[in-house]
Amino acid sequence: MKLNQIADNPGARKRRMRIGRGIGSGMGKTGGRGGKGQTARSGVSIKGFEGGQMPLHRRLPKRGFRNSPFAVKLNEISIGKVQAAIDAGRIDTKAPIDVDVMVKAGLMRRAKGGVKLLGGGEFKTRVDFAVYRASKSAVEAIQKAGGSVKILASAREVDDVPKGKNKRMALEAAAKGGKGEGKPKAGKGKPAGSGE
Repeated sequence: MKLNQIADNPGARKRRMRIGRGIGSGMGKTGGRGGKGQTARSGVSIKGFEGGQMPLHRRLPKRGFRNSPFAVKLNEISIGKVQAAIDAGRIDTKAPIDVDVMVKAGLMRRAKGGVKLLGGGEFKTRVDFAVYRASKSAVEAIQKAGGSVKILASAREVDDVPKGKNKRMALEAAAKGGKGEGKPKAGKGKPAGSGE
C-alpha cells in the first residue's frame, strides 16, 4: 500500500451543502430559514418566547443544585508532558514543581485554580511536586522515580452520620442485618390505632 492509495471509508467525509444557490439546488429559495420575518434574519435570538404566554422553562418547577459556579477549575496535565519539558531544559528539577513553574515552562496558559497531575506517559526524573490534586497512577510513577507529591487541596471531610434520607435508611437497614421495613402502601393494611 502507498500513501496515494489510502482512502477513508465510503461516506465518512461528506461535502458541505451550499445553501441559497437556487431553487434547483435542493436547499435554495429560503435556504432552510422558513419564511420572512425575524427568524429569517441573522443575529436573531429568540430563546423560549411563546407569543406572550408563560414559557415552558418558567412554568416547570425548579429543583436541585448545580455546583458549577463554585467548582474549582483545574489545569490537567500528564506526567509525560512534564517529563518532556524537563528533558527540553524548560523546568529546573532542583526546586519543587508547582503550577507557576509549569506556566513559565509553557505547559499551560494560566494557573486557574491549580493543576491536577495525570498518569499518562513515562516519568523517570527524581523531582518534588506541589499540586492541587494528582491521580493515583501519577503519584505512584513519581514515587517510583524517587520523587514526592505534595497535595495542596484540603482533604475531603467524611461525615459521621451520612447526609440524605436514603443513606440513613440504608445505614439503619445494614445495622439491623437486613432490609428495613418500608412504608405500608396506600390501601393495604389498617393504620395503627384504628381500634379494629
